[in-house]
Amino acid sequence: MSTPIPSAEQSAAQLLELVRRLGGELKIRPSRLQALQLDSHFDRDLGLDSLTRMELLARVEAGFGVRLAEAVYANVETPRDLLRAVLAAHSAGTGQAVEVSHVRLEHTQSAPDDARTLLEVLDWHAERHPDRPHIQCYQDEGDGEAITYGQLRRRAEAVAAGLQRQGLRPRQAVAIMLPTSPEYFYAFFGALLAGGVPVPIYPPARPSHLEDHLLRHRAILDNCQAAVLVTLPEAIKVARLLKSHVASLGVIATVDELAQSGGSLVRHKVEAGDIAFLQYTSGSTGTPKGVMLTHANLLANVRAMGEATGADSSDVFVSWLPLYHDMGLIGAWLGSLYHAMLMVNFSPLAFLARPSRWLWAIHRYGGTLTAAPNFAYELCLKRLKDESLQGLDLSRLRLMFNGAEPVNPDTLERFCEYFGRFGFSRTAMTPVYGLAENSVGLSFPPLRRGPLFDCVDRGALASSGRAVPSPAGGRGGEGGGDTIRFPACGMALPGHEIRIVDAAGREVPEREQGSLEFRGPSATSGYYRNPEATRALFRDGWIKSGDLAYMAGGEVYITGRVKDVIIHAGRNIYPHELEGAVGQLPGIRAGCVAVFGCSDAASGTEKLVVMAESRESEPDAREALCLQVNEAAVELVGMPPDEVVLVPPHTVLKTSSGKIRRAACRELYESGLALAGPRSAKAQMLRLMLAAGLPQLSRWLRQLGAATFAAYAWLVLLFAALSGWLAVVLCPLARWRWPLLRLAAKAVVGLTATPVSVRGLENLPPQGRPAIYVCNHASYLDGLALACAMPRPLAFVAKVELSKQWLAGLFLRRIGTEFVERFDRQQGLGDARRLAESARQGRSLLYFPEGTFTRAAGLLPFRMGAFQAAAQGGLPVVPVAIKGTRDMLRDGTWFPRRGTLTVTVGESIDTPALREREGLADEWQLALRLRDLSREQVLRHCGEPDTGQEG
Repeated sequence: MSTPIPSAEQSAAQLLELVRRLGGELKIRPSRLQALQLDSHFDRDLGLDSLTRMELLARVEAGFGVRLAEAVYANVETPRDLLRAVLAAHSAGTGQAVEVSHVRLEHTQSAPDDARTLLEVLDWHAERHPDRPHIQCYQDEGDGEAITYGQLRRRAEAVAAGLQRQGLRPRQAVAIMLPTSPEYFYAFFGALLAGGVPVPIYPPARPSHLEDHLLRHRAILDNCQAAVLVTLPEAIKVARLLKSHVASLGVIATVDELAQSGGSLVRHKVEAGDIAFLQYTSGSTGTPKGVMLTHANLLANVRAMGEATGADSSDVFVSWLPLYHDMGLIGAWLGSLYHAMLMVNFSPLAFLARPSRWLWAIHRYGGTLTAAPNFAYELCLKRLKDESLQGLDLSRLRLMFNGAEPVNPDTLERFCEYFGRFGFSRTAMTPVYGLAENSVGLSFPPLRRGPLFDCVDRGALASSGRAVPSPAGGRGGEGGGDTIRFPACGMALPGHEIRIVDAAGREVPEREQGSLEFRGPSATSGYYRNPEATRALFRDGWIKSGDLAYMAGGEVYITGRVKDVIIHAGRNIYPHELEGAVGQLPGIRAGCVAVFGCSDAASGTEKLVVMAESRESEPDAREALCLQVNEAAVELVGMPPDEVVLVPPHTVLKTSSGKIRRAACRELYESGLALAGPRSAKAQMLRLMLAAGLPQLSRWLRQLGAATFAAYAWLVLLFAALSGWLAVVLCPLARWRWPLLRLAAKAVVGLTATPVSVRGLENLPPQGRPAIYVCNHASYLDGLALACAMPRPLAFVAKVELSKQWLAGLFLRRIGTEFVERFDRQQGLGDARRLAESARQGRSLLYFPEGTFTRAAGLLPFRMGAFQAAAQGGLPVVPVAIKGTRDMLRDGTWFPRRGTLTVTVGESIDTPALREREGLADEWQLALRLRDLSREQVLRHCGEPDTGQEG
């Protein structure tokens, strides 16, 4: 007997009940749910954002046993729209196609290392392997369109010729408002080939919002002085309205119109320093911030990310990330383009409609790399069930990046645990950090390590800014009641630098929270036609990220943001815009609106909250106000807030100058007391002001203490240096000079109350036996630390330039320093032989085999001089590790800080025994082995990451 088909009336009732049930879970007011009708609006009446809408559609599919067309996810705005889609849909299948694609590409033997521009990269590939697939457009059944390098260049050249025919001049902006599609790639490179500057802007989420969406982009189009807008056919008529608002906008066309307009292409000369595209990071009003990224910036970042990830042409990158966002455009596409990877591509909407599509695409094409914001991982955990994943194989994934929004440790752990049963390796999960101002990537963790979490004391971080390690406080993303966990985001990419500074711009020690700043070849030169924002971006050549962070073990941990931008479902929302729009609504007190984000463990992303003051007390009037706030948000930023909180007058906290204190308002909201009565609210505000003021007072006192210590430390150092210099230089007996040096060094650490811990002295060779000592080099204080720690005299090996300095040279010669030439190879070989002979004659030499030190934490590659001397002389090698000097006095600063010093003497390596044990007859091979064994010990004890591998 067949199951009766429900009538339209029954389906409507079932659908409305599904919506009401979801609304109840979201705590939408019961009166609003009772008033729900088929023509109620999901945005305006219910305030459903994009992720909640997707959850609703997933429940509708499950409840009705249908599979909705992908277009439904973009177009439905009311329950009636959804009902029509349900009645027209076909029954859902029970399984998922698991056919594995047979696309396998030959490994290329080289990369465009000499290319200076993106155009040269495209030319390099198109000329060497024009028929090699570059982009595979994903579809559920069968293989979609494949774009080869040759096809990409040919189609882009046709678009470029059309742009020039329309009058595009070199360096004019070409705005691209297109969804993920082959046309997007042709438009982007078409703009570059024509001599223009591509400007990606995000397309409308739904056709009905097209006009409002275009008007929201007026400020961006005006700021970049767009000459051309490339868009969808259905947007052409509406887009023409923009011409009256944007004076520079002369041409509005589709990709097909441009490609078919004919004409010949004239390729203009493009330099590495030319702007490759503008990445807009700001909102839709005010002065937008278009990040200027040159060809040199982009190629530096793509190459550095490739080095950090070991990417090559054998990789397959699966991406649904939006192409108007830097993570999708640069990280996924341009990275794949450069390294000749196959990129399997589909739209964000396709992912949101069916998150399983992402994982099945990885399975089907043997994906090795992929990336997504944190909310995507949470969505997979919530929406995907075992029955829809039968046969899934994720074992080929090398790296699965999590970035672009705050990373939730709990989400990562649950994802690794659940999808481990489908072959996913925990070592593939890779939290990363980056931003548009650095061409997307900035810090990556070590390969094949997996996520690393730091559990710190919540109270200490909030009150003093110190990331004090705490025992793991449970699995939750927040770590536990008294603790909070942060994921390690690795070290700066090769050639780039990160520092954490205090409010005065001084670098702070490890495990102290401050503002993250960076510099490097990928860094932007500023914001396009926005000098004020550009000036505010830089400090002494470093770029302010706007993020709070601390360093531990040489890795960066992001703790929050200085700036107020909210990252909601992967999109940036700027509070001041929405605050202004909501403040203009009747019934809302102007200037008394706070928009902020707060962590939402349920969605894995930030929750968007609007707190607005109102004198309205009638429930119906307040309900109507909330609906108006939803409408204003949808009109301005394209999505409703997750929650609208109407509060009594004088609840929204402000500074003395009237500026909204969003962080304090968020604390008030999270405390649950934002809806208290006026008197209670005032008391609460006073308490919050005190709570906020005490940490600030603590920070000021710490800064004063740090400045006082620095001044005092320099007085001590100068006194000790002068007295030590005189004592050593004037001392007639060589055997007394090292004890005098130790005495001066101990005076410094004693007078500055610096704890010094010395470990492993039992590993020193017997008294009188010469040895080669090798030590990491982190600071100008390393010599002081060694003088304190080592009870027997050592002869430092130093660069010859120091011998030419009168004060330093005289002092170093008096303590027996050996000088070596670094740049004259012939002289350097002679110095090496001289040192080897000196060691054989009974002198113990101390080398800094890194050869230099930097401000960034990390053990650099070891040079071979020390180990060749040990191999030639058959001398033992004694590894020594110094920890703490870099934090006390970092390279590039003369501001000493309090700290703790640790000197560890490692196990001595018996060179003759090593030669015999491992059969190393060749002296060079013996030296290499000595280097490797020594470096392993130094790395183990220095407390810093490995930032260089020896060849």
